[in-house]
Amino acid sequence: MTELKTDYLIVGCGAMGMAFADTLLVETKADMVIVDRHAKPGGHWNVAYPFVRLHQPSSFFGVASRELSRFEKDKVGLNKGLYDLASGSEVSSYFDDVMQQTLMPSGRVRYFPMSDYKGDGIFTSLTGGQETKVHFKKLVDATRLTVDVPAEHTPAFSIAQGVNFMPLNDLPMLKSPPQGYVVIGSGKTGMDACLWLLQTGVNPDAIRWIMPRDSWMLPREFAQNSEEFFSETFGNQAKQLEALSAAKDINDMYDRLEAAGCVVRFDETIRPTMFHAATISQPELEALRGIKQIIRKGRVSALEVDKIILDDGVLETSPDIVHVDCSASLSRTMPQMRPKPVFEANVITPQTIRSFMPVFSGSMIAYVEAHYSDDEQKNLLCSVVPLPNSAEDFVPMTLAAMMNQFNWSQDKPLREWIRNNRLDGFTKLTSGVTPNDKEKMDILMRMRDTAPKAVGNLMKLAEQIPSPT
Repeated sequence: MTELKTDYLIVGCGAMGMAFADTLLVETKADMVIVDRHAKPGGHWNVAYPFVRLHQPSSFFGVASRELSRFEKDKVGLNKGLYDLASGSEVSSYFDDVMQQTLMPSGRVRYFPMSDYKGDGIFTSLTGGQETKVHFKKLVDATRLTVDVPAEHTPAFSIAQGVNFMPLNDLPMLKSPPQGYVVIGSGKTGMDACLWLLQTGVNPDAIRWIMPRDSWMLPREFAQNSEEFFSETFGNQAKQLEALSAAKDINDMYDRLEAAGCVVRFDETIRPTMFHAATISQPELEALRGIKQIIRKGRVSALEVDKIILDDGVLETSPDIVHVDCSASLSRTMPQMRPKPVFEANVITPQTIRSFMPVFSGSMIAYVEAHYSDDEQKNLLCSVVPLPNSAEDFVPMTLAAMMNQFNWSQDKPLREWIRNNRLDGFTKLTSGVTPNDKEKMDILMRMRDTAPKAVGNLMKLAEQIPSPT
């Protein structure tokens, strides 16, 4: 058995693990060993479907030391007029560059792809079988937020022999048009599958979309972190705070958020029960609304050759129809993602500490590890923002994120570091506003004045949410 010594053993080389390692490299002189099961850096991006793109602008993603965005607005397509969304291949190439051009050349990072971590500092090569023991000072478990992806997951329903069934990864390999399509799953993956089919010429009437739960979504038009979109982006944040401060209950909260344009839904006659923070442009939403055969009969329990059995009914089908699996569900992986302290003795477990921003979270956790010594203080600064699943989860998620933001604002060095971290996205824009810019200052004052009221009311709304059984 080979033996190694290191300061940090990082298990998992996905986006969050990479962001953590990148910032730790800058902020310390520590040595790192990174172990991952995939052949290349990037985690689940290694097995993403060919047409996947980021749902938010590229400038929010990646590691702090290297830009991903081209800072170009799309000139065509359903994201026209908004900033670039990196493709899956761009993201995969980017993470490979980070490893090959930044981390490994430092001489302080040793990377072991195609390796299975067994625990107790031991990992095994998946190709050669060699076993390695790592003696470490701290373990970084960057696998906690590992997501279930279509290419690797096992569907939670039976599939009879003869059913024309495939993960959406295989859609680009079709050689002839089927009689129709059934898209199974209503999350981001299901949206992407439907949009890809529509953009490649499929008639909306040829698509049946099984939607177990409707979803609240975030308009991408208000997630543009550039000077040009200042009024729209921060005006939206001000409206959100005003809605949150006045809401009487969860339904009233969403009614106010929707009226202010802060959230959208597919069908205004059906109240969504899901919130996964999917970000969507108005043209994408209109395209998806063109699909009229939305099947709201619960989840699939069985695919048979001539019928689909759902919780609340049966749907006819045939071998001439392609059944597209987009059912890899966040709700099934949520139990393993339950929040735990980020810092516990010699174990660091990166998790989201800002809503929707796993890479910023990984980067900041590394900064806190480098500059603070007391675990209690570290965990106060890195309080976990729970991942949302149900519509009600918007409340504890937003409350935790706002409390974190307040705690960060009280720490001047940390506040300055955040402002200069490219993954932060917004602080540099707000800090650059001059007092004589009345329009922008008015928006920022609305946010400042309303934020405490929003926090107070979110606490009341949180009390209305039933405790999980």
